[in-house]
Amino acid sequence: MTQCVMNERPGDQAHHNPIEEDSMAKKAVKAVEVTEDRRTLYEAARKVLLAGMGAVALAQEEADDFLNKLVERGEIAEKDAKKLMKEMMDKRRKAGKDGLEKRIEDILDRMNVPTKSDIEALSAKITTLSHKVDELKKTQG
Repeated sequence: MTQCVMNERPGDQAHHNPIEEDSMAKKAVKAVEVTEDRRTLYEAARKVLLAGMGAVALAQEEADDFLNKLVERGEIAEKDAKKLMKEMMDKRRKAGKDGLEKRIEDILDRMNVPTKSDIEALSAKITTLSHKVDELKKTQG
């Protein structure tokens, strides 16, 4: 049986393996799909956040109009209306900040991005394992 051996030299054309090329093509397609999924997720998150901001702005206007009508009718003092508006805005800011942080955490979780606590836990495990390796080296050496 005759065996053909190919030695590659600079300038020679490399032998192509169709199985490797197919595998590389599949990996490239998968990378594009992941990128498109992330882009789609980003666009969806963006739309949700913009819609939420619009709803908040509308609610703010409605509350402002309502308090102004109460002031005009003399049912509430202007000072009290301003105080109520400030309290409402403070609560909205806090709720908005907490909600935004939660939404961002959810998005990052879906994208498999590790959190700070995940990284800290892994770091602690690495430190523990490093100490154990050092101890094993001492007992063996």
